[in-house]
Amino acid sequence: MDKKEIEKNIQKTVLKMALEPNNTDNYHDLAKFYALDNQYEKVISVYESLLAIDPKDMQALINLGSLWFFSKEYKKAIKYFNEAMIVNPSNYLVYYNLGNTYADMKNFSKSLHYYSRALDFASNDPEVYNAIALLYHDFEDYVEAKAYYEKALSIDPENMTALIDLGNVSYKTSDYKNALEYYKKVYTLAPENKTVALCIANTYSVLKDKENCYKKFDEAIALEGDNYKAYICYAIAKTDFRDYQDAIEYYKKAIEINSTEANAYILLGNLYSNLSMYKEAEIQYREALKINKLDPSIYVLIANVFFMNREIEKSLTSYRAAINLRPENDEYKLVFIQVLEDYIEEERKGEIVAEF
Repeated sequence: MDKKEIEKNIQKTVLKMALEPNNTDNYHDLAKFYALDNQYEKVISVYESLLAIDPKDMQALINLGSLWFFSKEYKKAIKYFNEAMIVNPSNYLVYYNLGNTYADMKNFSKSLHYYSRALDFASNDPEVYNAIALLYHDFEDYVEAKAYYEKALSIDPENMTALIDLGNVSYKTSDYKNALEYYKKVYTLAPENKTVALCIANTYSVLKDKENCYKKFDEAIALEGDNYKAYICYAIAKTDFRDYQDAIEYYKKAIEINSTEANAYILLGNLYSNLSMYKEAEIQYREALKINKLDPSIYVLIANVFFMNREIEKSLTSYRAAINLRPENDEYKLVFIQVLEDYIEEERKGEIVAEF
């Protein structure tokens, strides 16, 4: 439905509402058309007008709660979800949404409570188990997270969310072989999924399987979608396998794709620095600095390059710039003081030799 058609439907529905002001179906239709046009403030206004007519309209209450949730207005979201719970205390979606809201608020106990209540009314819904798993995942309890993802898979063996996240949990806990198996299952179900192809390639990289790693990166890059991150990941893998020239070329390809992101410049600078190509590293860091002018960590990287190239005065200047941007950062100050003390001591040695 294009914009003109949406506008026509909005006009028709407004006219219907004028003729039938108490017909709540018209309000739902109007809210739907405003949502299709991304006019969410008007969607909220329509639902609030609807609730003035029928305060117990479950769809309006849940949708309003969801709108405020996605706007991160959590107190308002909870208000409408609670009202929906009073209207229908057996509706599992209300508890599920409350669980999501408290999860976003990082309130583990309340989130888990409402997810558990959702299971009381929908014990075979894999997405509730996935939500609980993600809650444990976010709080870094990977054992519990894995158990709930596996429960979701016992209900739906091809559940993409559970398979992907089990892969992620396995990867985070250094269980790379199982991570690879989960990612492969997802890729079998969704062979056009670029992100999963990259996950497989990255996992082959940590498993030191160079041949399969490169093969999967080539497959991932050939898939439709943005290759900025793909080239960066490939460059990191190339670096790990010490194919440094290829790594440099892939970082440059990433920069060609998106020259307004600092990450590729910084990583390329790091590679040059590790290869003792200090001038080349400085050039890349300064390109990153053009993008993130107030990032003190980039000044520190430049300072480190100067230090390793024995350009101590320039190094001190860059450290000082980082400190000026983050005067509360004690680490920057400690490094600056150490470099300064070593510099002064070295200079004094020179003076003593000269006098002698």
